[in-house]
Amino acid sequence: MTMTFSLTILGNNSAVPAFGRNPTAQVLQLEGEQFLIDCGEGTQLQMAKFKVKKSKISHIFISHMHGDHYLGLMGLLTSMGLLSRKSKIHLYGPALLIDIINLQLEASHTQLPYPLIFHPLGDDRVIAETEKITVSSVRVKHGIECWGFIFREKKNPRRLLPDKIRSYQIPHAVFETLQQGEDYMTEDGRVIPNTELTEAHEPARSYAYSADTQYDLSLAEKFQGVDMLYHETTYLKDQEAKAGERFHSTTIQAAEIARRAGVKKLLIGHFSSKYDDLRPFAIEAKTIFENCELALEGTTYWVS
Repeated sequence: MTMTFSLTILGNNSAVPAFGRNPTAQVLQLEGEQFLIDCGEGTQLQMAKFKVKKSKISHIFISHMHGDHYLGLMGLLTSMGLLSRKSKIHLYGPALLIDIINLQLEASHTQLPYPLIFHPLGDDRVIAETEKITVSSVRVKHGIECWGFIFREKKNPRRLLPDKIRSYQIPHAVFETLQQGEDYMTEDGRVIPNTELTEAHEPARSYAYSADTQYDLSLAEKFQGVDMLYHETTYLKDQEAKAGERFHSTTIQAAEIARRAGVKKLLIGHFSSKYDDLRPFAIEAKTIFENCELALEGTTYWVS
């Protein structure tokens, strides 16, 4: 049975909240695990509005130290404490982030009742791993240090066939090797082909989050082949010069990254507060990459 792998948008605007849109935040869910990606101002209100449970979040990823990506974090962490949370949270972000958190905790004489485990971001590498997923960091080009993230589902190439496993009385100790495609040899030397004991899994799924970034063709290689890519499109194409000056991207640039990366689906967001109507963003991006959608707040997108 295929596990739920989905993304819910909590905030899709850039620095200043406008037109009912909130700063960046989104929740990625893989079955029972939830991962919060960035935490702009008002994130926990958006979580309540869209029925995202704080208690389910185990990992938080902060891309960079611009306020529209982390100013909601302190409120969220303290609210979790007030709700008597006991389970640990893994927090990933720029090294300076933990100093800011500790200063605020000290100033308010607050002690969190749960373990907060901080992981500073650095080189491109795998930074987190759970039973179901691995997460890698990817440096992007912004005015300050900034990272994107790639979430990859962990899945063995093959799935065991329970009836066959029982009929041949296959021991549990060899399940992993069977899932990797190896044949099974019985005690009397008889070889049972792997194809009789297993079937191919659906391919592992993946999601990439670009964070705030200037147009950078090298990202196409880093995000190569992911199932769904979220790429910022702060401006429409006629503002390309301004986008470059402010270390952001346009619709056409994001779509070109998606096209070159060979992704299945593109989500665009981080819209400038100068725009009320978002429809032109999708229209422009689709001239380069057809399978593109606006990242709309409260909407859940399926990674497949």
